[in-house]
Amino acid sequence: MKIIIINGPNLNLLGKREPEIYGSLTFDAFLKGLQRKYTGVEITYYQSNIEGELIDKLQEVGFSYDGIILNAAAYTHTSVGIGDAVKAITTPVIEVHISNTFTRESFRHQSFISAGAKGIIIGFGLKSYELALQSFL
Repeated sequence: MKIIIINGPNLNLLGKREPEIYGSLTFDAFLKGLQRKYTGVEITYYQSNIEGELIDKLQEVGFSYDGIILNAAAYTHTSVGIGDAVKAITTPVIEVHISNTFTRESFRHQSFISAGAKGIIIGFGLKSYELALQSFL
């Protein structure tokens, strides 16, 4: 089984950025633990701060992977293009968010990705990614 985690802008700063919201663990450290725990799953990772690169990656893997775990970060609330890319591909996408976006600023309550996603997991910290992975197993 091939799963890819795709992270959007500023998620490369996990472990440094607003630890009261996002925690103090780096994504690299979290990913290594996830890969050790789920040895029967090929888990790859991609992160970009650039909207078009995220769309390109979705199109690249969106017909050949078994699942995509997508945290488009702030682009969730602004990118019609990423939402359209999710709808255009055949690989199922689980939308994830580390924080509970509904307890934050009102602009974070809207998602352009949700309508095309298989499901949404929000508010469980980095555990959100593992819950999304388990949904594919």
